[in-house]
Amino acid sequence: MNKDFKDKNEWALILGGSTGLGLATAKKLAFHGMNIIIVHRNRKGELDQIENDFNEIKRLGVEFMSFNVDLLKPEKREEVILIIKKNINNGSIKTLIHSVAKGNLKPMTDAEHTLKNDDFHLTIDAMAISLYDWVKSVFDSQLFANDTRVISFTSEGNKKAWKNYAAVSAAKVALEAITRSMALEFAPYGVRANCLQPGAVDTQSLRMIPGYEKIIEHSVERNPFNRITTAQDVANAAYLLCKDEASWINGCVIPVNGGEHLN
Repeated sequence: MNKDFKDKNEWALILGGSTGLGLATAKKLAFHGMNIIIVHRNRKGELDQIENDFNEIKRLGVEFMSFNVDLLKPEKREEVILIIKKNINNGSIKTLIHSVAKGNLKPMTDAEHTLKNDDFHLTIDAMAISLYDWVKSVFDSQLFANDTRVISFTSEGNKKAWKNYAAVSAAKVALEAITRSMALEFAPYGVRANCLQPGAVDTQSLRMIPGYEKIIEHSVERNPFNRITTAQDVANAAYLLCKDEASWINGCVIPVNGGEHLN
């Protein structure tokens, strides 16, 4: 294990860290010595695999906590933060990773169930506003380190229109706007906030998009390296943003796609 964060009693709080980008980032940071807290929401039938992944993190020798709760409910958020404060032994949250994928993927026309106003509200609240809710609650609880990194995941849908993706696209734009404002307003308190923009990653979230196979195929065609982005690629970039040397990167949207955005 590389000891970048070992023995510093620094923690990563990962929202949506039981699968995909969040889990890959948890494993990467744990490998480098950062203690891990994962907040997730999963059904009983998914827990065996999740527990296997969590045990893999524990075997890296870091401290670990997990909470299977609805992180979008304010009362659950406050309960989790109170437990964290009691159990990290005067440690601090060095990194907050937002990897929440909960939204509605519906067309606007030509379907029995089309996108409604409530679909936008649910998606934007889950995939964008929840970032601010958690950052503000952790900040108010005085749990952040003196040099904190807030990292969230956006997508190319922030600028491009994809069928069925309108609500998520709106959420990604909101997520980036919130990140920019946090980067400005929390900077005096040592918080840096950035978005990573991965290329298409073959995750559960991507597979929920109708026609996801074509998205993967198109990504491979556009990519200078002729492959899609992996969760490990994204986790590596998140790790780099957590290092001391990345302290002057703030308020950015950073592509992590091997140059796919060039085509």
